[in-house]
This record gives sequence, structure tokens and C-alpha cells, in this order.
Amino acid sequence: MIYDVIIIGAGVSGCAAARELSRYQLNVCVLEREEDVCSGTSKANSAIIHAGFDAPAGSLMAKLNVEGNEMMDDLCRDLDIPFKRNGSLVVCIHKEELDGLKELYDRGVQNGVKDLKILSKEEVHKMEPNLSDNVEGALYAPTGGIICPFILNIAMAENANVNGVDFRFNTEVESLKRDDAGIWHIRTCTGEYLTKYVVNAAGVYADQFHNMVSENKIHITPRRGDYCLLDKEMGGHVSCTIFPQPTKFGKGVLVSPTVHGNLIVGPTAIDIEDKDSTATTAEGISSLIEKAGMNVKDLPVGRKVITSFAGLRAHEDHHEFIIEELKDAPGFIDCAGIESPGLSSSPAIGRMVKDILCERIKPVEKEDWIATRKGILNPTELSLEERNELIKKEPAYGQIICRCESVSEGEILDAIRRPLGARSLDGVKRRTRAGMGRCQAGFCSPRVMEILHNELGIPMEKITKSGGKSVIAPDLLKVQKGGEA
Repeated sequence: MIYDVIIIGAGVSGCAAARELSRYQLNVCVLEREEDVCSGTSKANSAIIHAGFDAPAGSLMAKLNVEGNEMMDDLCRDLDIPFKRNGSLVVCIHKEELDGLKELYDRGVQNGVKDLKILSKEEVHKMEPNLSDNVEGALYAPTGGIICPFILNIAMAENANVNGVDFRFNTEVESLKRDDAGIWHIRTCTGEYLTKYVVNAAGVYADQFHNMVSENKIHITPRRGDYCLLDKEMGGHVSCTIFPQPTKFGKGVLVSPTVHGNLIVGPTAIDIEDKDSTATTAEGISSLIEKAGMNVKDLPVGRKVITSFAGLRAHEDHHEFIIEELKDAPGFIDCAGIESPGLSSSPAIGRMVKDILCERIKPVEKEDWIATRKGILNPTELSLEERNELIKKEPAYGQIICRCESVSEGEILDAIRRPLGARSLDGVKRRTRAGMGRCQAGFCSPRVMEILHNELGIPMEKITKSGGKSVIAPDLLKVQKGGEA
């Protein structure tokens, strides 16, 4: 089979493009080297929808950030994605640097960001009482927001799949080349795929695929960001997303509530060479704690941290999105260098990729395209009467598996059975939050494993945390047979 379009990478950019292309009568496939969508850069970030004042005026980053931000309300409504416009504050702690807020304001206005306002010291402290006493003023952007990055990615993938897009997991791309007839041959660990067009949405690996086919080389540096996630007791410590004034390394260490009621602190910005290294370091965590404390006081980091993690941003040398068809490799469309504000820009990125391809292919729109998707039912959002009625009809919703997040067996079954359903503990976690609470899966993992085993027929000793070699209990079979573990 020759596909019309193959997308390399099932992160938020690749899945946004897949959903947009699913509107048309096209054969589209997404190749992903991991066992699930949202397994790379898209799974570990600040969960922030940026307003768009930070990117340089006239840049593609600025344009797509503002467009993506404006698209987010309709997208989240259609795909049932948790989203809140809580607003953002860029705070200034040095009186002599207040002019920097005016520069950001002017840039934001130029970028098309709406309703920006510079707040005085008194105004900002009235809005956020837990800001540091050193804060002298702030830039307020009411269009800033917070989102669940996992569900954003998963929802777009599910919707694309329902509309006919194929997904191939555990399929790592090894090489690609274009033949004389204009067909791209993509060699993977599972065999060869043929396509007329390629979309390179491979995150930190996008430069490798670009450089395989183009004489004009690009370079992407993995930029590691460490984060701390605080207990829900601290979710109300601030109401807006709190940024320091930005530097050349990024937007700095933020403090923000999450849509699920936690408080997140991060990220650091540490350039590394290993494109797969997401281990946190004591130095990185200490750095972000120190920097966060300069802007927000009384942060109980240490006592209330329930987990720390790190993610990688795909930092292209020129700090700009690269979204274009290559002149020296017709049919190869880059979607590269997608670092912050990539999550915020993702709906617009998907639309831009679609527009590039539609200009070339001239596809026919589907009359039966499905625009909406219903998320996993959360019984805690129902009234007591509605919840009792649900449990009568489907008793699995009355069996709590994850105590910390009150996740029921019914929700986990839904996560497994739905389109592109979960196949690992992390797959269940990203879809339901089972394992994301205070005990970090210490209680619920065995029960989730049992449900995965019963639903999918995976032997218990082969169930993984996140695919590949990440088996949870590799010696379980030995124990069951009476051997030594």
C-alpha cells in the first residue's frame, strides 16, 4: 500500500496534523517508535497555554502561538479536553527592570495578544497575595491558560483514528529516501512503508530525518527541563501562572496551578547531548526550587512535592519553528524545532501542515468527518444521584482502584477499550490519572496490572510501565512456578 501521507511522530504536533488531515479523503499513517502517543517531548512540559507575548515579533513562533491560543477553546470543547484560562503574570523583582515589562507588552501587542495590561506592585499583590514581597510589578495576560497536555495529545490522536488515520506503534524509523517516481520509502524496525508525502514531526530527532534528505542541514539540541509537582493541598497557592522575566534560555521557572488541582514548578533549561536522557538531577531540582522562591513565597517545596520529572525540548539553533516543504526534497514537510510554545501552538501547527499538503494534493473533504470526541467519564463530576445510578448500571464505576485520584475500574476499562487504548501503566495513567496522586502508584499498580492482564491477555510478567523493556515484574513467572526470584 502507498499512503498519501506518513507522519513521523505521535506527539502533539504530529497528532494535530493527523487530525487536520483526517478531514479529507486521504490515506494517512502515523509512525511512532514508542508504544503510545504522547511518549516523548509532549508528555513532560509545563502544561501551559501561552498568550503569545514572548516570541519575537514577526516570527512563526509568535504567529502560531497566538493562532493556537485562539483555537484552543473550540478545540477543547469539541474534544472534551480539560482547559482553563487562568491568566498569566510575568513578574519583575527589580525596580530598575520594570521597563522590560513594557517591552514585553509592546511585543505582545505587535503579536496580536489581546487584553494585555501592566500591573503596579499594589495591583499584582492584591491579585496574588503569595507573590514575593520583592515583586515590583507584572505583565498580566488574561488569555494565558492551563491544560492537560496528555489529554490534548491523546484526544487529537483518538479523533484522527476514528476518522480513518492509521497509527503504527513500536515502529522506529531507521531511514528514508525518495525514488525516481517520487515515492518515499521509509524503512522501520518493523518493515518498509511507502508514501507520497512525509511529515517530519519527530521532536528532538527531527534534525536527523531532515539531514538524511536535505543538503541544508539543521541542528536540534535536547534542552532538558526539570519539574516538581506539588500535592493538591498547594493547588491554590497561586491562581495565575507566574513567570519571571524571560532570558535567552527561555521563559524561566514558572509556578502554576494545574487543571487537576496540583501546583507545578519548573522548568530548568539545561542543554544536553543525549536525545533520550530525561533523568532528573539534584542540581537541577535545587536550581528550580531556588529560582521559583524568588517570585513566589512560602512554597513548601520538599514537604509537599509528590514527584519530580524532566522533559526535553527540541531547541533548534535559530530558536524558530521550521514548518515547510523542503525545496531539495519534494514531498518532505518539516515540522521541526517545535519547542515552547509548541503545545500552545499545536492546533495552528496542525492546520499549517494541512494547508501545505492540501496545496499540493488538492484532496476532497469528507462529508462524514467526525469533529467531536467524548472523553473518559469521570464519576466525581456527577451528582450523587447520577453517580449512584451509574454504579447500578455499571458496577465497575463503584470500584475505586486509585485512591489518591479516586479513579474507578470503569474509567480504566474505558481507557483500555477506547480508540488507541492504553497498553501499559503509563498509558492508563495519562488517560485516567491512576498513579498520579500522592502515593505515585504505590497502591494501585497491582490492580491496574490485573485489569490490563484481564482485558488484553498480556501475561502479568510482561506488563510494562511504558512499553519496551520497562516490565514491572519480570521475575513474576519464576515466583509463580516456585523458582527463585
